[in-house]
Amino acid sequence: MSDPIPVLAAELPRVVRWAGALARQLRRHDITLGGKTSGFSDTDALTLADLSVQELLVAALRDMGPAVRGCRIEAEETTGDLPRFADRSEWVLGIDPIDGTREYRDRAGNRYSIMLHARTAETIRYSMVYLPEEGPEGTWLEVRGDRIVLGPDDHSRPARTVLDALPPMAVDQPRNSRRILVSGFRGCDAERAQAVSAAGLEGVLGHDTPGSLFPLVANGYLGGALFHTPNVYDFPVCIHLARALGGDAIRAHDGRRVDFREVWRDERANMFRLPGIVACATDRRVVTTLVDVARGWSTDRYSS
Repeated sequence: MSDPIPVLAAELPRVVRWAGALARQLRRHDITLGGKTSGFSDTDALTLADLSVQELLVAALRDMGPAVRGCRIEAEETTGDLPRFADRSEWVLGIDPIDGTREYRDRAGNRYSIMLHARTAETIRYSMVYLPEEGPEGTWLEVRGDRIVLGPDDHSRPARTVLDALPPMAVDQPRNSRRILVSGFRGCDAERAQAVSAAGLEGVLGHDTPGSLFPLVANGYLGGALFHTPNVYDFPVCIHLARALGGDAIRAHDGRRVDFREVWRDERANMFRLPGIVACATDRRVVTTLVDVARGWSTDRYSS
């Protein structure tokens, strides 16, 4: 099938900007929904905005033509005209309509984002993250090939024009951050972060960081992440960033490079996840340390 990335790069920015405007408006109202029962508060958070933003994104993707409709969609929610897309394809579009739903719902911060990436079984090929309330008019993050841009939106200009004018980040300069976000260990995050710190790195938790994982990896504040069974809707963007910046993502339990040939369905959370513990960093030496630290830890997400 045709490469969908040229179409996505041209058409997606304006749609994501519209989705951001919808999310900002809906946040002013009582939009909390129930229905998720995994027992993990971040996973179970659901709002009308998650459903509405995904509906908008899927409809726009559908209308972008055969190169995009020929992709398979993996979306965190079930809304939208999903049957219009391929059941099987070498290309997958991963959608997280509101990453950071719990903080979004509780109005506890502005680091929520709208996310979409395109990937093959081997790796991620294109990533877009839009933070509607980060900065006066929002903040963009786009990764395409070895070009990474991170910077403010400007609503006086077309979205694609704004992205094209942002200066690309230097991908060949050493990243020295040893700060690693630790998450997904269901009640043991602090203990696991301490183990990371004991290995000479600095394990941190999400509430101790000043923003979203993805721009913090892009700008060098975070050196990477150590996640237990991360989902396939948002975490692949972290892998994309790490690899674009010279690092990698490795499965701690078997030392294999992360790909998407093997995923599993978390029936409790109703989502697809990567297996085991994923060590992801922009410095390959840090990846090696993380793998050494986590190699013997349980890979069962719901083990006692």
